[in-house]
Amino acid sequence: MTGKKPAHMRKIVTIGGGSGHFTLLSGLRNLKTIAISAVVSMVDSGGSTGRLRDEFGTLPPGDVLKCILALSPHREVVRQILQKRFQADRRLRGHNAGNMLLTMLSRYTGSFPSGIQALAEILNARGAILPVTIDRATLVAELTDGTRIFGERAIDMPRGTQREKIKDVYLVPHHSDRIRVYPPVLDAIKAADFIVIGPGDLYTSIASNLIVPGVAEALQQTRASLVYVLNIMTKFGETHNFDGPDFVSRLENFTGRRVDFVVYNTQCPDEKLLAIYHSQKADFVRVDPENSFWQDRALIPGNFLETSGELIRHNSKKLAKKLDSIFKSKPGK
Repeated sequence: MTGKKPAHMRKIVTIGGGSGHFTLLSGLRNLKTIAISAVVSMVDSGGSTGRLRDEFGTLPPGDVLKCILALSPHREVVRQILQKRFQADRRLRGHNAGNMLLTMLSRYTGSFPSGIQALAEILNARGAILPVTIDRATLVAELTDGTRIFGERAIDMPRGTQREKIKDVYLVPHHSDRIRVYPPVLDAIKAADFIVIGPGDLYTSIASNLIVPGVAEALQQTRASLVYVLNIMTKFGETHNFDGPDFVSRLENFTGRRVDFVVYNTQCPDEKLLAIYHSQKADFVRVDPENSFWQDRALIPGNFLETSGELIRHNSKKLAKKLDSIFKSKPGK
């Protein structure tokens, strides 16, 4: 999006990663009265993304690519092409075309943010996509028994049927003594009217942004309202047995400030689908509006359930419509 924004345009910053961020941005892209800045986690360590990081020394492109696709009006046309995985060439095998293209653009332009901007320009993506940091780092989870798990993929996919709860997460830099926030992220947070966090895995997709030095401080100083989109289901290894207040209180430990709005789904999936998720130790996240925990936070309920393909996710259009009503409750800066 270029040119001067109309006075009524509200500046929205989203923070997240993975498929949840894709779903959120896919809906927000169609709202005409907002300007979007998507802040993206940079710790993805799996699949094609992980290999490109290891082989070329680049930042992980996977979550960024999802954001560009979500914000592009050509999303449905190019998604199959850019997510097509190479098979014939031994070196390319397993990589998808979009990750490879973004990596090559970044190497040619000389910086990862420039590569993002170039691919976003090709696809006419609406808004700005901002890596939370351009310093390479590994996400580490410390469990309650003192065990440490290294890498987003290992944290995201626990082995076995039992694992201690995550006590804390932190970042380990690769080639420097510290990790720095990408400065445009701080500018976007300062200028925002609303900051939307989630949906997404609490530690690997969300907290991995918030623990970058400077991000939590910026969230504490901004005048923007903080909106948290609560997950529909828990996830074994990250949020096993969590209820609504567990998610919010843990998030607020990372942000250092209270959430203003909590958007949550009220529609429970059918028993057949729940049984599939129960076999993966995932449960429906329940919210009791009468719980005194919510007294200083605005609860925003709604039926956001989408269950196509036996996957439980948020319906992007319904979620965007509900968020739009929140955005309109406050005049833009």
